[in-house]
Amino acid sequence: MRVTAVLVAYNRRELLRESLEALAAQSRPVDRLVVVDNASTDGSDAVAAELLEAWGAQARFVRLTENTGGAGGFAVGIAAAVAEDDVDWVWVMDDDTVPGPDALAGALAAHERYRETGQDDLAVMGSRVVWTDGEDHPMNTPKAKIRADADERRRAAEVGAMEIRSISFVSAFLRAARVREVGLPIADYFLWNDDFEFSARLLRGARGLYVPGSVVTHKTAKRGSSDADPGARFYYEVRNKLWVFRRSRALAPWEKLLYSAATARRWLRTFRASADRAQLRECLRRGWRDGWTHAPRPSRVVLRDAGVPVDAMIEVERMSKLGSR
Repeated sequence: MRVTAVLVAYNRRELLRESLEALAAQSRPVDRLVVVDNASTDGSDAVAAELLEAWGAQARFVRLTENTGGAGGFAVGIAAAVAEDDVDWVWVMDDDTVPGPDALAGALAAHERYRETGQDDLAVMGSRVVWTDGEDHPMNTPKAKIRADADERRRAAEVGAMEIRSISFVSAFLRAARVREVGLPIADYFLWNDDFEFSARLLRGARGLYVPGSVVTHKTAKRGSSDADPGARFYYEVRNKLWVFRRSRALAPWEKLLYSAATARRWLRTFRASADRAQLRECLRRGWRDGWTHAPRPSRVVLRDAGVPVDAMIEVERMSKLGSR
């Protein structure tokens, strides 16, 4: 198995340093590394250049000319990774993700044990995500797949894992062959729900595992859950969730109903916890309007003038034809 790590960075220079140092210290080395910088202004590019020098030809640094958000950064990085024919897994993370020394080895060991159960149909794996105190991070706690059949549950249990329906980009392993079949993250999401939509799209009709033996630390400022007050970013939560439920093929109709109900409950908790409900109401209004009246633009349009390398842009164009945007 050949693994390309993709790290998306934006204005977190010291966390980027820590993340890159952790990637270099993996007990099972990463085969290639792609770092995508979203036009940072804090010197993150200098940190990347310094630390990537030791990687030589194994590393690639892509500095975009504009901030395309996490969604755009991951679309570019994943496209650059799968442009190489011999990659098997694409390991994605943000610059505030610090992998433990056995994060990659633990995931690949689970995959190997899974293959020994008689099938090799894994499309996605996700790490155990903890906060700086070593406890599970509530923002990245996965949930078991609804309606997983007995065979799925048995095979996952045999390798010490849990079957999943989606995963965050805080240390997700994406099967390169499946990405080439399904497409890329939708760049126009910019922030939030791009990982939910993309991983669910990869996993529709395929298998995914949460692997506790692969551990990373998500160094957010606080140990908050996904329903904590997001401030102005709530706009993206509302708009993008509507895009998922109305326009994406990632979820079956019955799943959209269940996730819609869960989303409504989460938004209610968000309003209750907010100190600025007026701001959230305005974000809800604008996000609701744009989610209903607009569709996400094709990624080739969003990324066209963002400084994307030619080979990655070719992949973006090709996968747009698969139906991903």
